[in-house]
Amino acid sequence: MRSLMLTLALGSGALSAAQALNVRVLVASGPQLTVRLPVTAAPDPASSLAAAPVPENAWTVSAGGANLRLNGQDAGSPTLYLPPAPGSLVTVAGQTYRGGVLLRAERGGVQAINVLDVEDYLRGVVPAEMPPGWPAAALAAQAVIARTYVSARINPALPYDTCATESCQVYRGVAAEKVSTDAAVRATAGQVVAFGGRPASTYFSSDSGGFTASSAEVWGRDLPYLIAQADPYSVGGPRAHWRLEVSAAQVAQAAAAYRVRVGTLRDVRVTRASESGRAQEVTLTGTAGVARLNGADAGGFVRALGAASSRAVLSGPVGPDTPLVVEGSGSGHGVGLSQYGARGLAQQGQDHLRILGFYYPGTALSQLAAVPGTGRAVLAQVRPLPALLPPAPLALTSSHGE
Repeated sequence: MRSLMLTLALGSGALSAAQALNVRVLVASGPQLTVRLPVTAAPDPASSLAAAPVPENAWTVSAGGANLRLNGQDAGSPTLYLPPAPGSLVTVAGQTYRGGVLLRAERGGVQAINVLDVEDYLRGVVPAEMPPGWPAAALAAQAVIARTYVSARINPALPYDTCATESCQVYRGVAAEKVSTDAAVRATAGQVVAFGGRPASTYFSSDSGGFTASSAEVWGRDLPYLIAQADPYSVGGPRAHWRLEVSAAQVAQAAAAYRVRVGTLRDVRVTRASESGRAQEVTLTGTAGVARLNGADAGGFVRALGAASSRAVLSGPVGPDTPLVVEGSGSGHGVGLSQYGARGLAQQGQDHLRILGFYYPGTALSQLAAVPGTGRAVLAQVRPLPALLPPAPLALTSSHGE
């Protein structure tokens, strides 16, 4: 969509556009938004010095007809754009972000799109997706898959590339930044996982529960590097093993969401599991018949019961005084990298490239770059990801004197 782009002034002049590869993140939307533009460099999270108060220019942005309104005045355009520049900050709806902002009228409201260098973007993503206190190699692996995720979505033909919530990739701006995750972003600058000359689909979950799932079993889409395989490194997570009891009413509600009509439920169990141990068929028996849920519906039903993962077993009997017992392991869909597995591998001394090579077998490491003047990304310098290092030999100890 072609639209007139205006520049919001900061002080005496406008900021020039950055030359690096930028990403556009939808960070807020609503009937009106407050936008603040401090004229200062972003704080250094490694510094112990308190930042001095900085004067701000503030606008209340709303929509009026086809155009935006600034502080109640017609801006004369459906879009307003403050390009990113080194050290620039913008605060939208109380949250501070690096870079600039694109404001656009959309369906009677306002969208605020943070425009910033992809590496600065990752500084607000990695600590939002993985605990900053985890080993450096695990944080580096998370940085690479986060960069890969967003690089695959950069598309100048669309109003924005990604959003800031769990629907896309969690992004919390400057407030989330930590020294450890900043270091992980710098250490992996430009690195992405590639397959067939394109960014790979670097799905990840919290905990595989000891066995990763294939993309085919979870979503019906077979990608050769998203496979089911034993994952003994995912240990120690809070959802490594779990158990819950689900009332008959809750089970019936979940079944109704999948249009199961078998009368009063009497028995619910997993009757077929995938190679990774996840539900592929659930059989529901009631007073009026039998129904089966298959594939993604089977896993979705198990998750609808409140299970953290579809890698679970169901006790079978269910009734007014008999809750359905669900027991399982892991958290999330289980496809691709397991975050607790990455932590386990890092604790064993594996670097981030070997972690990525394990969870995305057959992929390569590539370098992300921009195509000047287009806003598009390209990949270069492809090389295979390495295999895991063999375990370190156990140290021999003397038994003399025992």
